[in-house]
Amino acid sequence: MRRRPGIGGLQTAAAARDQYRLLGENVAKLRTDLMKEQLATFRSQLEEFARKHKTGVQIVEICLSTRPLNGGLIDLQELCKLLRQKRKHDREAVSEDDCLRAISKLKTLGSGFEVISAGKKKLVRSVPTELKKDHNEILELAQAQGYVTVDEVERRLSWTHGRAIDALDTLLDEGLAMIDDGHSDGKRRYWFPCVSSISSFGADS
Repeated sequence: MRRRPGIGGLQTAAAARDQYRLLGENVAKLRTDLMKEQLATFRSQLEEFARKHKTGVQIVEICLSTRPLNGGLIDLQELCKLLRQKRKHDREAVSEDDCLRAISKLKTLGSGFEVISAGKKKLVRSVPTELKKDHNEILELAQAQGYVTVDEVERRLSWTHGRAIDALDTLLDEGLAMIDDGHSDGKRRYWFPCVSSISSFGADS
């Protein structure tokens, strides 16, 4: 017949259970304290990053908020203007050089931000779209009025109709252009918000 544990054995088992319970509670507390410490450190590092990269963080915010309009391509001067408006209550002035330095730092983080040239304008790209020579030529041409027509592209760049349509369709697909068909001459306008003010959209007739 199997012997049952005596009073001493039961007390020892109960004490062991209490020790295991206390040990478990201590481990859980240590984990919680460690997690709180890690979160506090992360928060501190994030705040420090935001202070050091204030301009870069604000540039990212502006590019994200304007992306539905310009497809991720914005004129550097327009970006600086919006950044100044964002900082209107700050005493710090911001220049194009400040923006360029901030974008350069963003680029090293692998964020996809880049400054490209289209004619006399500098454009900030915040999407991984690769613009080819034909696309840059159209953007440069559009700087005069903010838009181009197929006829104008063919005439000014000496392109075939197919080449003009192909390049414009690609820019449309990438969200960099907007179509405007409401004109008496029946010619479709391809507007480029990245090189024109939105207030001028549709003003031509």
